[in-house]
Amino acid sequence: MTKEGYNKKMQEIAYLETVKRPEISAAIAEARDKGDLSENSEYDAAKEAQGMLEMKIAQLKDLVANARIIDEKNLGTDTVQILNRVTIKNVANGMTMEYTIVADSEANLREKKIASSTPIAQGLIGHKVGDIVEIRVPSGLMKFEITNIAI
Repeated sequence: MTKEGYNKKMQEIAYLETVKRPEISAAIAEARDKGDLSENSEYDAAKEAQGMLEMKIAQLKDLVANARIIDEKNLGTDTVQILNRVTIKNVANGMTMEYTIVADSEANLREKKIASSTPIAQGLIGHKVGDIVEIRVPSGLMKFEITNIAI
């Protein structure tokens, strides 16, 4: 993962632990004050939310504990690899797209970041500018020409 992605995950963990955890604790305390817990749906919902939050915090901590930070200075643009920004052209319709290939945990299509495990990323990795690659996607076989590789 990139240093930026790592920092975002650490900020998310801090937010969940310092803001969300106290909010849920307060909701549990408020629901508990309302009386009989056996028929208190607010209490049950707050406890379930607490469990989900703790699970998410544990998953994020596990992710960052096992993460490897990739130094972007060591990346090249001879062939497509993770963290490269790749411009491709659909051979069939001439449409041009640009994607950055990132770790699965950093994928975000709105930011044009695709996971390295996706069929398109897998089909592009290892190829050079000018190569035409055939990639099997759910809708069938597509041909793309790699027009640029950048960092």
